[in-house]
Amino acid sequence: MLHLPLRYEDETRVTPIAAARGGTAVQIEGEVVSSEIMLRPRRQLVARIRDASGMLVARWLNFYPSQQKQLAAGRRVRLFGEVRGGFFGDEMVHPRVHAVDDGEPLPQALTPIYPTTAGLAQSALRKLVARALYAVPLDEYLPEPVLAELRLPNFADAVHTLHHPPPDVDAAALEDRAHPAWRRIKFEELLVQQLSLRRAYNARRTHRAPALPATGRLCDALLTQLPFRLTGAQARAVAAIAHDLAMPHPMQRLLQGDVGSGKTIVAALAMLQAAENGFQAVLMAPTEILAEQHWRKLGAWLEPLGVDIAWLSGSRKRRERDAELARLASGEVLLAVGTHALIEDPVLLPRLGLAIVDEQHRFGVRQRLALRDKGADGQHPHMLMMSATPIPRTLAMSYYADLDVTVLDELPPGRTPILTKLVSDGRRDQVVARVRDACLAGCQAYWVCPLIEESEALQLKTALETFETLTAALPELRIGLVHGRLKGEEKSATMAAFATGELHLLVATTVIEVGVDVPNASLMVIEHAERFGLAQLHQLRGRVGRGTADSVCILLFTQPLSENGRARLKVIYEHSDGFAIAREDLHIRGPGEFVGARQSGTPLLRYADLERDVDLLEPARTLAERLLDEAPQTAARVMERWLGGREGLLRA
Repeated sequence: MLHLPLRYEDETRVTPIAAARGGTAVQIEGEVVSSEIMLRPRRQLVARIRDASGMLVARWLNFYPSQQKQLAAGRRVRLFGEVRGGFFGDEMVHPRVHAVDDGEPLPQALTPIYPTTAGLAQSALRKLVARALYAVPLDEYLPEPVLAELRLPNFADAVHTLHHPPPDVDAAALEDRAHPAWRRIKFEELLVQQLSLRRAYNARRTHRAPALPATGRLCDALLTQLPFRLTGAQARAVAAIAHDLAMPHPMQRLLQGDVGSGKTIVAALAMLQAAENGFQAVLMAPTEILAEQHWRKLGAWLEPLGVDIAWLSGSRKRRERDAELARLASGEVLLAVGTHALIEDPVLLPRLGLAIVDEQHRFGVRQRLALRDKGADGQHPHMLMMSATPIPRTLAMSYYADLDVTVLDELPPGRTPILTKLVSDGRRDQVVARVRDACLAGCQAYWVCPLIEESEALQLKTALETFETLTAALPELRIGLVHGRLKGEEKSATMAAFATGELHLLVATTVIEVGVDVPNASLMVIEHAERFGLAQLHQLRGRVGRGTADSVCILLFTQPLSENGRARLKVIYEHSDGFAIAREDLHIRGPGEFVGARQSGTPLLRYADLERDVDLLEPARTLAERLLDEAPQTAARVMERWLGGREGLLRA
């Protein structure tokens, strides 16, 4: 019933052959004058059809004996297809053919064309849909005043209109999915998504979590010794998280903020609030470089307060790792930072009260659940997800409706604007000269490459090759190399050398995408920028502009650019605001891909479009909350109609 047409064909009228124009599909009716199998230039069935206005040739390159019989001379047929000029004059290639009797009435509705798959014919789908429409009750579950206010038809009328549109329907509105019948379906789909996610949200609030009220003992001490003051946005985020942590049910909050908006200090204060109550807090990051950076930064802030932090990663020596595991298991250490190593079985966190996941979109659902399941005494820990990839408001309202969302929408003072330049690969020598001049003047630079080894398929410059080329071209500079296949110690040593200024230039893959903070680095070159996603380009660009020097990001691109590549580079060139970039990214990629990494079974919208149908989203949210409060049985019926029991996918 809800398998709705992709488009429609108009078989409610017949067009005279002489009036048929190329470029549009039409239906003609006439008598078969002749029909034969021709062997040249290749085997094909050719028929000539005549009506009162003229003659038309129809050709089939693939055909069955039954079609040959259907097209016997003297038979009356209707053909549906596109007319175009051919060797024999006007012709239709592979039209749909239907034998008719003289005077047979025309259909009274447009013919729906459904999404299908190999081996499933349109005719079979139409029969299945007709059976469903007859068998399934099309009850109206939504309040009449809401439908009237939004000018939406009732459910039964909308479904019948979409499956069997009458001939006088506004075909353009139907094709464009702007017809009231389409809007009715889209509204209910958005409503079901809101109901599902709010139910998941409410279900989580029935679980127990340790209440961690703010005592201020450690948090106030940290705020007093910081060399900077929190921005207004940071203070609001800290207050919202502190309130959630004091509750006896698990926090499920998404903290999002642009590159450099100061999420780490917010996380540090949340971890201290857990420690003030004698509970453990862990911060999990997707890469070793980022995790180690967090560990060092948190250590610098918290060690003066007498707070110890464990460090867990896959590359640590066995003896060191075992020692950290023992300290965590005994409860001696309350705070830990690490990579995926945190969720492996041997890691025991008997007093886990808070789990923070940085760059949460990089982790799958099982990984986040594994962290949650380490909660103390069968309780769920509070969860704080952080993301420097801003989520457009429409996505936050829909796909993330099961989370509380906090936005850091201010940058700390002192961040310098970054000048972005687009440079063709043909001017590479000038870019190398620019890097030399900047480094000799006392600055540091990044040179980012998309791949580690040569890929014949993509033929991209690699980090290894670029490192060798730049080392030869810039003998006066000290150059380091970092990529994902280096051992942890080598990566750490190179990053430390760059951070302390021993290296002028760091050649790297995207392992430096997030979290790397070297204030003296003010120049970045991104090789093959057209190959990167917008979020990645914005993240990489955010590695510079962290000090007082004017910062430049050079995007090196290779011609010819695809339309998509050109669109992405235009957006990153024109915008520095991560939220504006995220909106454009959503527009270019669509929500399916944008949200795909959430990996949580969130029902992707089949019919509603978050850009075009944003006016339906707010009313759907409001009605969802009302139904859950006042009419939970009605809410369950609407969801059953759409989800049919698949709602379990949302539990993560």
